[in-house]
Amino acid sequence: MSGDDINTDLSVVARVDTAAQDWQDSPSNSVWRKPLFRSGGEFGPVTSVVRYAAGGRFRTHMHPEGEEILVLSGVFSDEHGDYPQGSYLLNPDGSQHAPFSDPGCTLFVRLRQYPGADRPQLCIPSGAMEWQASGVDGVSVKSLYRQDGYPQAMSLIRLHAGAVLPAAVVAGPSEVFVLQGELLGLGASGLVSGGWVRLPAGHSAQLHSAEGCEFYLRRDAEPERMDHLNEPD
Repeated sequence: MSGDDINTDLSVVARVDTAAQDWQDSPSNSVWRKPLFRSGGEFGPVTSVVRYAAGGRFRTHMHPEGEEILVLSGVFSDEHGDYPQGSYLLNPDGSQHAPFSDPGCTLFVRLRQYPGADRPQLCIPSGAMEWQASGVDGVSVKSLYRQDGYPQAMSLIRLHAGAVLPAAVVAGPSEVFVLQGELLGLGASGLVSGGWVRLPAGHSAQLHSAEGCEFYLRRDAEPERMDHLNEPD
């Protein structure tokens, strides 16, 4: 049922295959969601995949504790601009907008999980960014966000066929969302496009891919575990 809490125990591994989920209603009758994490119903922190129908829209609304968006397909828009596939947005605490999509779009969204008045408003065309060397053989990175004073570091990671990402890199608390290909090392079966995993503190994963894959990675980790994936050689 729309609005129900899901995966609220942050001390355990959570895994969702969004391809197997049904779309749920939202407060807009032209926007649907697949929840990955939700605590406190419509007014608490939420992580979800969101789909706008062609012409779908929300009324102007505020974003307490911020909003993070990765455009997976289509074109997402608001009064500030248009954001095609690959666009990465960080709307800081207290910002507001009236989002819509003329052609329709699909998004990966995290709401109310970025408090802090000094976070910047970001709009990064990640599709136009060059992949950078990570310091790990067969692993490339596009660094999206990291800021002194906050624990989060968000990146896009590309594993070439047969490459292995060391477990020390993907140490919880962290989240993975697969964009394409099959990612191994996060359970008995592979995680394919649209798959999401959240690792709690004290857990880690050695990620690899037989054929190659790309995924979003969010980490709350000590700086020494992040530097070589966020500061290319």
